[in-house]
Amino acid sequence: MRLDNSRESRNIEDRRGQRVRLGGRGKIGIGTVVLALVAMYFGIDPSIVLQNAVETGGSYTTETTTGEPPAETPETRFVSRVLADTEDTWGAVFQQKGWGSYQEPTLVLYSGATPTACGTGQAAMGPFYCPGDSKVYLDLSFFQQMAQELDSPGDFAQAYVIAHEIGHHVQHLLGITDKVEQARRRNSAQANELSVRTELQADCLAGVWARHSDTQRGTLEEGDIEEALNTASQIGDDRLQKRSQGYVVPDSFTHGSAAQRVRWFSRGLKSGDPETCDTFGASSL
Repeated sequence: MRLDNSRESRNIEDRRGQRVRLGGRGKIGIGTVVLALVAMYFGIDPSIVLQNAVETGGSYTTETTTGEPPAETPETRFVSRVLADTEDTWGAVFQQKGWGSYQEPTLVLYSGATPTACGTGQAAMGPFYCPGDSKVYLDLSFFQQMAQELDSPGDFAQAYVIAHEIGHHVQHLLGITDKVEQARRRNSAQANELSVRTELQADCLAGVWARHSDTQRGTLEEGDIEEALNTASQIGDDRLQKRSQGYVVPDSFTHGSAAQRVRWFSRGLKSGDPETCDTFGASSL
């Protein structure tokens, strides 16, 4: 991905020098299991998951210590440039669509665990977006996990992960996130289906970003799209379930199958138009 001469975002919050010790009393219950499962996925709203981290009647506290902030690395500069590229894309799209001013999110780099408006974020959850503070949280060690455990190496694969989380921020700004949460509360039986449609829309919005980025700034190189499609495929619910438990349970999907994730990312990439990303109005995914 060609970003060497691109600007870096001012919206990076580097907490990698901080260490968070998790403690308190109370019994860790089903939330622990949920967090372990979420480690296999991208982008789930942590406010849904973290509220179950401790069973009723217990308490959960964090203790944060601050150390020397680590130096910049090629990896942190790359992440900052990807974020800046999403800012340029969505700022222009919001203006073109008459959606008002695009409110840029903050990307928080951390190590291990960190406090968020959605609860305590942990590296085991993978990258996630918290609508409570409009921040994307990323432990950079996840990129190594992508390459080694998910067979998804490459710089554009990493950029796709960030763009997917920014897609959740776009959903939040457009009021989609709130509507989904209201629908979940009205009908809990639809929770999984709504989650799948939310995640596939974020995939599609990541594709919209990729199209605009390349059209406006010529950022894509040979093989980049293949990296993104491979990543979308590797993180499909069916692939992850097959890898982790040996069989697939479609009714339990929360992010969509490999084919669905590839299809919706490709739709956004082909059209470059976020209005083609209406997964909620689609009769089939």
